[in-house]
Amino acid sequence: MSDPTVVLVHGAFADASGYAGIIRELHSAGVTAIAPPNPLRSLASDAAAATAVVGAIDGPVVLVGHSYGGAVITQASAGLGNVTALVYLAAFGLDAGESCASVQQPFPPSMLASTSVPTPYPAPGAPQGPDLYISKEGFRETFCADVPVDVAEVMFATQRPLSLAALTENATAAGWKNKPSWFLVSEHDNAIPPDAERFMAQRMGATTDSIDGSHAAFIASPVRVAAFIKKALAG
Repeated sequence: MSDPTVVLVHGAFADASGYAGIIRELHSAGVTAIAPPNPLRSLASDAAAATAVVGAIDGPVVLVGHSYGGAVITQASAGLGNVTALVYLAAFGLDAGESCASVQQPFPPSMLASTSVPTPYPAPGAPQGPDLYISKEGFRETFCADVPVDVAEVMFATQRPLSLAALTENATAAGWKNKPSWFLVSEHDNAIPPDAERFMAQRMGATTDSIDGSHAAFIASPVRVAAFIKKALAG
């Protein structure tokens, strides 16, 4: 069997360039890694986009998802026979019938609940509702408190919005039920409650570790996070 390709799926308020540090680490270790765009329009269509990318890869794949990207890999992987493992980075590991919004309801609201701002217009390409951004005042503390201020300012200016429809759409399948999973909890996450992350990791029986970082700890600490992904490759 050929060596796995790592496919990195970004989440909301970011884009694939956030994986640059991890890609450098993986490539330096001889691991093939790609980070395709995640449209952030609806869970079904975003999972279909990921499925198309992964299905075209000749060989095994380890799927990695950050934040909302975790919901995407959860749904996409259920129908992909070449996916050998799932890696969640401060991400949503949904069950069928859950949405990113509903799975957080038993937990105290995160900072994102008060710093996200809807657009006054419908989200282009989404089935309904507005797009969501993070406000300038709350962006760094909510999303990436452990990166330098100047980096956070660029991340704010280039943030990719998530449609409200994607946040509230229920998953219809959960690949973690029959694929091994790894979960990295961000202990100072202000976008997804860390207790919600631990709940999802425990429910899926994931090999779990934690990092002393923000929601975007994978950007601030790429060496540490790449090492976690390598464990899934070895596992």
